[in-house]
Amino acid sequence: MPFRITAFPLLPGRVHEACGPLAVSLAAVAAAQAGDLLWVREGWQPRTIGPAGLAAYLDPSRLLLAQTRDQTETLAVAEEGLRDGHVPLVVVELTAPLDLTAGRRLQLAAKAGQATGLCLIPEGMGSPAAETRWHISPLPDPDSAPEDSTLQRWALIKNKSGTLGIWHVRWSQPAHRLIVVSKARE
Repeated sequence: MPFRITAFPLLPGRVHEACGPLAVSLAAVAAAQAGDLLWVREGWQPRTIGPAGLAAYLDPSRLLLAQTRDQTETLAVAEEGLRDGHVPLVVVELTAPLDLTAGRRLQLAAKAGQATGLCLIPEGMGSPAAETRWHISPLPDPDSAPEDSTLQRWALIKNKSGTLGIWHVRWSQPAHRLIVVSKARE
């Protein structure tokens, strides 16, 4: 029997990372929990996130999308958004690795504003300053109900304050919540 996650796994006042083919899913679920969202990305990237793409998770009018020139500007906008604290969630798409100094600056800004930061990173580009790092990937599920999204594997691959783990989850659109799916018995 599936059960509901009672607390979202991203600690407020900290910056986390997500990688993998469905990393955007973690950002969408976090946005559903947070309400308001600042999404920062470099404008030259060919693919973009749009308000309609997040409509299953949050009201598109609650998304503020900032497109920047380069990663330096992206980090500056993200840092200001985190420090300000008026937006509870700041999602940052990164295209190059963060050094310890840049990662630490984001952590200090998140702590000051008590906002949650989530960096979407290419695999293998994690920052040593990240509180947690998640790898999000799809799982084949032939029994998936049409109203549910793809079954996903959320692997916590870095955790500064706890243990690592793997969860199979799915977003339930009718219930508007994330559901942890029990593994099938043999």
